[in-house]
Amino acid sequence: MPVNDLRAIETFIKAIELGSIRRAAAAQGVSPQAASQALAALEERLGVRLLHRTTRSLALTTEGQQFLEAAQPALAALERAGERVRTVKDAIAGPLRIVAPKYSFLPVLWPLLDEFCHRYPEAEPDVKLDDRIGSWVEDRADVGFRIGLPPEDGLSVRRLFAMQLIICASPAYINAHGAPDSIAQLADHRCSAFRHPGSGRVLPWLLKVDGEVTSVDVRPALSCNDAELETQAVLSGHVIGLLSGLSAAAPIRAGKLVPLLSAHVTDHMSVHVYYGSRAAQPSRVRAFIDLAVERLLSSADYVLDARELATAEAKGRKKVSRP
Repeated sequence: MPVNDLRAIETFIKAIELGSIRRAAAAQGVSPQAASQALAALEERLGVRLLHRTTRSLALTTEGQQFLEAAQPALAALERAGERVRTVKDAIAGPLRIVAPKYSFLPVLWPLLDEFCHRYPEAEPDVKLDDRIGSWVEDRADVGFRIGLPPEDGLSVRRLFAMQLIICASPAYINAHGAPDSIAQLADHRCSAFRHPGSGRVLPWLLKVDGEVTSVDVRPALSCNDAELETQAVLSGHVIGLLSGLSAAAPIRAGKLVPLLSAHVTDHMSVHVYYGSRAAQPSRVRAFIDLAVERLLSSADYVLDARELATAEAKGRKKVSRP
């Protein structure tokens, strides 16, 4: 039904309630002429006369009485539906669709989700982890995270923090195999490689050389398409790995991993959060975005500065006993 007809029905019902088209027009904030024209257009569309009206009186026709009895419950149901939607929009409850990369992102996303669910137990997160760059519309997402370039135009985007790529080894690996002192010496070590989940291609290591990001091919002693599995292999001392700061920062700070060749760490990629228009967002979506920005904007939890990296590398190399 056209919007104009709905407004005309509202005018019709209000006119009966107040006994006057003029009063109905005033209650709806329109002119008496506009209200009268709307009623006339409604009658023309229905093909019946709804009201007997003069300048001083108003009365229902038989068809008008039948239409009123049918329209009042329907219009009340529409008003209740609108109120229900407004109430849900303002409540921090209901579905919250989140899309995020699978690569290395669980250590970032889970603490955020955990805190959000404790704060708002009526919220219902629906999380999709996928390294495929999908469509905002197809994913039907409320909030998204992305590593690398910002998403498509038409969305609001906040850069949260830089994502580092750090060469790491466990103390056990260094104790058994030593540590490389240059990029060239990586050829003498057992290295891991990440296999792209979509193409299956083994990705080169991205390292910073003379201020530029350079691709370095390594011969993998282990390759996989899961960042968590690769991190576990490095932590267990089987290989040296190029890990993201998302996975490596906490183990480095705990002494479980040692950063190597830290002068070649890259930070050319960033983590972004993106979302649609804030004006139309339900409160649960706004609350999650606000928490994400509060916890992650310029966060040092997943980023190590140059001094911290150099100190951890020097300490890790010195601590390990040589065979």
